[in-house]
Amino acid sequence: MDIEMKIKGLVVDPISKMPIVVLEDLENERILPIWIGVFEANAIALKIENISTPRPMTHDLLKSFMDKLNISIHKIVVNDVRDNTFYAMIHCKIKDQAIIIDSRPSDAIALALRTDAPIYVKDEVIEKAHSLKFDENLEDSEKLKKWLENLNPENFGKYKM
Repeated sequence: MDIEMKIKGLVVDPISKMPIVVLEDLENERILPIWIGVFEANAIALKIENISTPRPMTHDLLKSFMDKLNISIHKIVVNDVRDNTFYAMIHCKIKDQAIIIDSRPSDAIALALRTDAPIYVKDEVIEKAHSLKFDENLEDSEKLKKWLENLNPENFGKYKM
């Protein structure tokens, strides 16, 4: 089953110093942290914070192509996690033809933000993610899990670009 989620925010992992996009279901019951790259985090942060750039960034350029070619994004789905790597699919439509494109979740989320497309996560991905081994050091792993579970809105201030 696909669960609709929204972006709760962007944070920096206190252990690895890597950006994390945190997704949350619409009932605020479950969260899904996805570690992403710095450039993808910046692309997401620019849109969340409504910061315009003097020239189109990569995801803005892709959206322009899609608009010109009348391609719409119906939804994005984070559909798998293997070896601590998340996978996503972008569900598009051109005319009456449905197209599904493989994507990194960060790129799919950046495009979803720009096209107002809903973000979904497969239920089994959330289940698998809760059993992921975040770090070889169990103590750090438990600390990180607790830290993620206890995030408050004030933890999601402006993402530092």
